[in-house]
Amino acid sequence: MDLSGIFVPLVTPFAADGSADLAALHDLAASVLDAGAAGLVALGTTGEPATLTAAEREDVVAVCAKFGVPLLVGVGGSSTAACAEAVRDLPAGTAAMVVVPPYVRPGDAGVLAHFRAVAAASPVPVVVYHVPYRTGQALTTETLLELAAIPNVAGMKLADGPVSGDTVAFLGAAPRSFAVLGGDDAVISPVLALGAHGGVLASAHVATASFVALFEAWRDGDVDRARALGHRLAALAAALFAEPNPAVIKAVLHAQGRIRTPAVRLPLLPASPGALAAVARFRDVTGPLSS
Repeated sequence: MDLSGIFVPLVTPFAADGSADLAALHDLAASVLDAGAAGLVALGTTGEPATLTAAEREDVVAVCAKFGVPLLVGVGGSSTAACAEAVRDLPAGTAAMVVVPPYVRPGDAGVLAHFRAVAAASPVPVVVYHVPYRTGQALTTETLLELAAIPNVAGMKLADGPVSGDTVAFLGAAPRSFAVLGGDDAVISPVLALGAHGGVLASAHVATASFVALFEAWRDGDVDRARALGHRLAALAAALFAEPNPAVIKAVLHAQGRIRTPAVRLPLLPASPGALAAVARFRDVTGPLSS
């Protein structure tokens, strides 16, 4: 599986009756792929997987798998045994995006043991999802490099916040065969500049072509274009994440006529009118909103 380029972690659209709108999901996936996305993510945080039923989660994966493009499927939880069982059920041709065990904070050694067990059990490649502001578990650069050396661990979604010396050290030392995908939308430009293979970016729902152009500019060494576009897209990402994700992104997609409702499931709340209005000033990269 080619883990490079821009991956879109798809929202789960909901119909007016509150059910998962699989037709809208299909059309949304097709639209981001037509705009240049390299692959899809099903059941990432943006897809609200914790609020979906088991049947809905299966349906979401089935819809996304139909496109025959690189597909990461979100898997996670605090139980290593449960994660190992979940990855065994993933369709062939996908990769498991496995979050660092949340809440329990098992320490670096425990995280390494977790991923060794999950990767050994998995029939598909494993991509580590490192997002300490959600999991409560920070990891050292040395541990990140040890994760990269585990057999069947193919890459990492790196969402550890602002770019730091640790970010520079990890990207400088990670093997090029190990795919690092930036996962913090607002800082994807500097992460690409440091050598990341691409990004898993919720903001790319509403500006897919622009994020693909940013990736291509850094890849091709077009620094002036990359810098200008990176600054603009960082500001867009800040507006899209001004309220809990994916509320604002769903509001924008609904305003664009791409999903039938902007609904999220509790405990999330819909985006405020002000948050939607704040995105309207980015029409140069998102296109106009219809409302």
